[in-house]
Amino acid sequence: MPASATKSPRIAVLADSDTRWKWGALTARRIAPAVAGRLDGYLLRGRATPTPRQLAETGATADSLREVTGAEFLRAMTEESYDILVLALVGGGVQAMLHGLRHAWGGGRRPVVVTGYVGVVYEKLADGLLLRHGADLVLANSAEDADRFRAVYEGVGADAGAVTEVALPFLGGAAYAGERAPRTVTFAAQPSVPESRADRTYLLDRLIGHARRYPEREVLLKLRSKPGEHTTHIEELPYQKLVRGRELPANLRLVYGHMGEVLDRTDLLVTVSSTAALESLHRRIPTAVLTDLGVREALGNHHFLGSGCLTSWERLDAGHRPEPDPGWLDRQGVAAGEGSYATAFDAARARIAALLDRSGVLLPLNPYYTVETAPGYLPGLLARHHLGPDGAPLPGTPATRAEPGAVRQIVRRAARGAYRHGVQRVAPVIRRMGEL
Repeated sequence: MPASATKSPRIAVLADSDTRWKWGALTARRIAPAVAGRLDGYLLRGRATPTPRQLAETGATADSLREVTGAEFLRAMTEESYDILVLALVGGGVQAMLHGLRHAWGGGRRPVVVTGYVGVVYEKLADGLLLRHGADLVLANSAEDADRFRAVYEGVGADAGAVTEVALPFLGGAAYAGERAPRTVTFAAQPSVPESRADRTYLLDRLIGHARRYPEREVLLKLRSKPGEHTTHIEELPYQKLVRGRELPANLRLVYGHMGEVLDRTDLLVTVSSTAALESLHRRIPTAVLTDLGVREALGNHHFLGSGCLTSWERLDAGHRPEPDPGWLDRQGVAAGEGSYATAFDAARARIAALLDRSGVLLPLNPYYTVETAPGYLPGLLARHHLGPDGAPLPGTPATRAEPGAVRQIVRRAARGAYRHGVQRVAPVIRRMGEL
């Protein structure tokens, strides 16, 4: 039975990748209306299920953490008692779980359900938002996002009351107090932006060129995952592969690790459109968002229009240091040093506390997408998650819990390895053959 808001709430987080686990677990801690009690983590089994190394790098911890299928998670939600549930999933996963949970819980007591986005929302705005509709709180990471989210919901006649303005939960760290001339330049790589080999090779060449131009600087290529690992997006052409056989300058290094720790020693962050730019700006670190490949929605750098951060490698090589626009920073919820971040989660805490004060008697989850509003879309989406149109598990859904643990782990690793080989080796070859 959900606890009163005056007690320490018990929280569950379901995530499908390392970045979403980081967002979900850190968000859960920040939105708890009292000192959070137990936090149980569930990792949805799939192509991006994080490895132990990736989990450790996020810095987000839990009292328990286990890998589950969708069916196992839904069963756990009927067997365990939680006050708050955070769904840190891709949009289709959120929608499937909302329908699955609605069926599993029926009209009985249930926790407050929260969802949102890991970072910058630069594509599939309407699609992603409508797939998240139905949660009690849909978190927006800035005032600008909150306005956009409400406009989408109101535009289709859906209830926009769940939209709640917060901020990215992983902003923080000491404010930058470095000298004018950068000593350490960090390029924050992204798994899928840009996508083509030519564009990624171009960015690598410019980074190498910058390191050679400034041998007194430490130049870091910050990578998200190691070969064979997946994150939120599939990386078909990792930079580790592109640097093979190339002679790198002595002052250029490939690094992993927690982004906050890398930013601790960064004097200039360069990226195409990574959320790391917001972390950097929050700490007042000089931040450059590249225009070399154009300012395009497909790259996500259009999100930084008006920020003052858009620039090119040509200008950076010449000594340019971008100056961010204070008004843009404020609208994006990254106005460090002005006290606003400390209160960014107050509204979410208050809403959750009010819902918990109802002693768990909440209305059933009510997503916008139903068999009436989207009969040609929803059934297929749910079927991919082994759910019927009513959210009930489809007949024949594998009862994976009954499988021997050791055998299941071996089969899972083999399947995941085969998938990654297909994505990273076979698929690119097929595409190249198709271009001949």
